[in-house]
Amino acid sequence: MGRVQTPTLSLVVRREREIAAFQVQPFYTPEIDTGTFTASGEKLPDPQKAEAVRVACDGKATTVLSVQREEKTAAPPRLYDLTTLQREANRQHGFTAQQTLDYTQSLYEKKLCTYPRTDSRFLTSDMAAGVPGLVQAVSAILPFAAGLEIPVEVGQVVDDSKVSDHHAILPTLRVAKADLTALPAGERDVLTLIAARLLSAVGETHRFEMVTAVLDCAGHSFTAKGRTILHDGWKILERAYRVGLKSRPGGDPSEEAKPLPELVEGQVFPSVAASVREGKTTPPRRYTEDSLLAAMESASAEEIPEETERRGLGTPATRAGIIERLVKVGLMERRKKQLFPTEKGQSLIAVVPESIQSPLLTAEWEHKLKQIERGDLNDAAFMAEIAAMTQGLVKAHPSPDKAHAALFGKPSEGESPGSCPRCKSVVYGRQKGFFCSNRACTFALWRDSRFFVTKRKTITEPIAAAFLTEGRVFVSDLYSERTGKTYGAVVVLDDTGEYANFKLEFERGKSGK
Repeated sequence: MGRVQTPTLSLVVRREREIAAFQVQPFYTPEIDTGTFTASGEKLPDPQKAEAVRVACDGKATTVLSVQREEKTAAPPRLYDLTTLQREANRQHGFTAQQTLDYTQSLYEKKLCTYPRTDSRFLTSDMAAGVPGLVQAVSAILPFAAGLEIPVEVGQVVDDSKVSDHHAILPTLRVAKADLTALPAGERDVLTLIAARLLSAVGETHRFEMVTAVLDCAGHSFTAKGRTILHDGWKILERAYRVGLKSRPGGDPSEEAKPLPELVEGQVFPSVAASVREGKTTPPRRYTEDSLLAAMESASAEEIPEETERRGLGTPATRAGIIERLVKVGLMERRKKQLFPTEKGQSLIAVVPESIQSPLLTAEWEHKLKQIERGDLNDAAFMAEIAAMTQGLVKAHPSPDKAHAALFGKPSEGESPGSCPRCKSVVYGRQKGFFCSNRACTFALWRDSRFFVTKRKTITEPIAAAFLTEGRVFVSDLYSERTGKTYGAVVVLDDTGEYANFKLEFERGKSGK
């Protein structure tokens, strides 16, 4: 475990704890329908109170108490750095951070995009003159941009002060002559994202009007909200791009509000239809690679001194590798787009001292390394601080407590998942797997057995217990190398007396090794 991997895993483990502790609470929202729009009342925890409001308002007259209009703007998005490109590719196409990096690196080597490992979202002033030509070349190869007038506001993407080693990721002029249909699908999708972002980033500001109306019905207050577009600006390009996607996540929630009719204070609707909409509170969402990358990028922003350049965990170039390693060593796993901590990962965070798993430690070290780089801090003093911290941790945590002994390969009485199928001796769980306590017996269930590794699963305590007591267990989300999809099946322990093998049993008698 490293100083970045540990707090990253801690973020995922803490989120899982929050979800487990969450208590779902129902709520009830009275609503009135005027015939042209719907207004909502206060969310109520008591269904009887909500029903009382419905009865009081149904068929009654409603008066507009106030109408508030506010013009708002949405600035064009910035160009991509590596982290924001990885997040968007995960949202739109389900790519992992590592896949996006690999696709972008390949595009860079083919000279179709600029250097990918950047943390800047701007261009330098010496690049400004070439932006209009690049926009024209890019718009010609994107089908969704055909027929659209694309203004080029170069000043929005140029800022020398916000470019360090490398500028933002751009497509190159070579895309105009390249056969994009010959690219692998993943590379083509990423290149399209980069190209579409360039067109949006130089576009005009999107302007709209938000209207909030407050109404009174039988002494109860209701609110209606509407949204009217005043100038499409860059949003017209984004919408044209998203129309071609099968799923279009990540939209602006405010855009869901439809325009309201012209309303004036004192206006009366003679009869409204009242109803109650039921809902329930939802737990925090599990991390996806999109949201975990965002959390890593800003994990310790509030605690880091202003002089520090790195405001989170890792760098754009290393974050994908950090996530991949956590999955590879079995501390975290992917299930579709979501990231889950494994039992091993949760056990590790339970034992690791709070100071080590906190993003603040990494933030402080990054800050001091920058001080050393500038000559403001002596490196020997920094190393002395780390030595003192290590000594303090060893004194404060001399040995693991009994509850976490299995993590360190030390079995304890009463924690056996079952008996050995060969010699009936007690089987104990250790760090690498589950082993017979009889030294003369070679029975073992390895956590990372090849069978389970290929299925992207590990033998956990419950699975081991099922094998030892029933000889079989149903396991969900098994990975198929052939199809790339997951499935559920019964895994049967097929012990030969020399080796512990496994086989699958499906419905209708289907089975396979």
